Amino acid sequence: MVTVKVKLQDIVDEMVMDFPDQLRLIHITSGKVFSLLQEFLTDVEYGKPYDDLPEWHQEQIFLAIDLLENEDNYISLPTQFDINEYGMMKDFCFMQKGSRQNELLNAIKGKGAFRRFKDRIYDFDLEDAWYTFRDECYQQIAIDFCKQHGLEYE
Repeated sequence: MVTVKVKLQDIVDEMVMDFPDQLRLIHITSGKVFSLLQEFLTDVEYGKPYDDLPEWHQEQIFLAIDLLENEDNYISLPTQFDINEYGMMKDFCFMQKGSRQNELLNAIKGKGAFRRFKDRIYDFDLEDAWYTFRDECYQQIAIDFCKQHGLEYE
């Protein structure tokens, strides 16, 4: 059982910064949130030497070693596929009124939806409203994640 509280904002920050080839993890006994580049996990699995690597690379290697040796101490954070930021954009569009709603909904159709959506929220001066809404969605995802895994949070 977790004896420490995880920082909800650390989880949110890590989910927002989702990159391919990167594992995002929480260490359940320390409450710390980590990113681990997949390449370092692969290097450890294949026994690649790391003594001559820069310090930040070695930190990633040590994290990968600990993950492989103590897998039960880590939980993977939700990925971009679990989060569905497109759904957030759609929900935000439906919160708007009149022609703004229609224009935003049209902007998120097809290829390039994210770019067009950001252009339209800029045109309508809705950036602050969008990022506040998006942050609240991410916060709720983080809360649900913590509850699902029995993690206390602050």
